[in-house]
Amino acid sequence: MIWAAVILLTLVSMLVVYSSTGTLAYRLSKSAESYLFKQFAFTAVGLLIIYFAHRINYTIYSRVALVLYVISIPLLIYTLFFGAEINEGTRWIKLPIINLTFQTSDLAKLALFMYLSRQLSRSQDDIKDFKKGFLPLIVPVGITCMLIAPANLSTALLIGATSIMLMFIGRVSVKHIAMVIGIALIPLVILVTIATGYYNKEEGQSKELPAVLQIGRIPTWIKRIQDFAYSDKHESAYQVQQMKIAIAKGGWFGLGPGNSEQRNFVPHPYSDSIYSIIIEEYGLIGGIAIVFIYLLFLFRSIRIFKKCPFAFGAFLALALSFTLVIQALVNMAVNVNLFPVTGVPLPLVSMGGSSFLFTCLAIGILLSVARNAEKMEGNAATAVNA
Repeated sequence: MIWAAVILLTLVSMLVVYSSTGTLAYRLSKSAESYLFKQFAFTAVGLLIIYFAHRINYTIYSRVALVLYVISIPLLIYTLFFGAEINEGTRWIKLPIINLTFQTSDLAKLALFMYLSRQLSRSQDDIKDFKKGFLPLIVPVGITCMLIAPANLSTALLIGATSIMLMFIGRVSVKHIAMVIGIALIPLVILVTIATGYYNKEEGQSKELPAVLQIGRIPTWIKRIQDFAYSDKHESAYQVQQMKIAIAKGGWFGLGPGNSEQRNFVPHPYSDSIYSIIIEEYGLIGGIAIVFIYLLFLFRSIRIFKKCPFAFGAFLALALSFTLVIQALVNMAVNVNLFPVTGVPLPLVSMGGSSFLFTCLAIGILLSVARNAEKMEGNAATAVNA
């Protein structure tokens, strides 16, 4: 079922990416077919990654978890200060020779969830203890989120939320989790308060921010919160307006494959805004089908969690499926204006990049857990029959 979900999403990806890259191809003097072939290449490489990752015994990932996490921290620090700036964000580093960009938060996210799953499985006897059980879990989460947040707040929040859910399922003390949530909410409440305070409702536009708030991406965060909170005003975000128009044009059954009109107006129709293009071309029915595929993926992952005989594999399956499905739901919520605009792509559907390949690696690891759990279940059944 998970393989079927992956194949369906990648097929949708090739169709919609090919449809939505016309304007980008024209601007860069390329053919739209070149982006189709590029997406096909990413899909082929991604499926190979899934296959080879799922053939590896998942216990090996437990052994490399700490090493990967330790490697990811210097990479995040380097990205924070020397990252390549793309679309007003410094989330990437450029790989020499091959000249490709690599989003270090993708590696950090995967390494963190491997480490958390390993730590949760090994410390169940002391999980309620603050020093022995809780601190070894929350410190890596805090470090990772703080290093990612300045350049990519939405990803940091998603990682934090998934980690909290995993710790809750892993029997971490509820009072410790509540304390972390309370501390994390303080800067978010301050940010929302500033955003609403520096907005002129009568004129429908943002007030000028003082110099102390014009640091890094703070103005961008404030603008996105204002656009979401006051999207009914005449100065609502251009991206939000165009996504709403795309969804309205789609209706129930859509305009048909390749017939999107808003792909020429929606910013990043092949990545952040791709779900609105899916609804425009395939209608509300197509949009619901995409949601169903992700929920089916989550349902099958929860079944893997229940069947896995060892704690590490069970926690790893949950962590990887949660982060993928939550990211998908956030992307779709942004497209239908239920959440402030973020730079989060739609997993396996948005145009290929390092995020696409790391998503495939995560799915491969999840399938590795499933394969080994089924093998052990089969061996146990054979022994009983014998």
